[in-house]
Amino acid sequence: MKDTTRTDVIGLLGPLRRYARSLTRDESQAEDLVQDTLVRAYEQRGSFRSGGNLRGWLLSILHNTFIDHRRRQVAEFRRMGQVAELADTAAPPEQESWMRLQQVHTAFMSLPDEQRAALHLVAIEGLSYQEAASALKIPVGTLMSRLGRARSALRGFEAGADDQPSEARRPTLRIVGGSDV
Repeated sequence: MKDTTRTDVIGLLGPLRRYARSLTRDESQAEDLVQDTLVRAYEQRGSFRSGGNLRGWLLSILHNTFIDHRRRQVAEFRRMGQVAELADTAAPPEQESWMRLQQVHTAFMSLPDEQRAALHLVAIEGLSYQEAASALKIPVGTLMSRLGRARSALRGFEAGADDQPSEARRPTLRIVGGSDV
């Protein structure tokens, strides 16, 4: 009787493959689905009623196996989508930040010594005008004048003004593959 059942399963491979191909629309996935179906059928052979419809039972297992695979794929796709939302996918390129920092450094270093010293003490070290003026041994008004000229030069750098010395001018970068706007 077992030989008859085995023969029946082999005889049902054609309908199983056809049904699997219609579900998956792919030959190799259909073959994998039939193989998974036969493994499940073997594992669940105790649930098959003797004298029952073997073809219907195997097609049912094939269908359920397909649905399980599809659900797994959908769940995996959802998880990947959630991970993609959490991940910062638009990290700015480091070389652009580095170039920008180099440009700012060049502009800052091109300031006259007096202006650079005044701006450094106030903007970077966080000293008050009075403290910075005392450190430089100059009147507060002179410090404020130097700060104003330094800030004006840096604003000119930002605007790309032509009245700056050539070493303080912001280099013009050409965008490859796009517009220079």
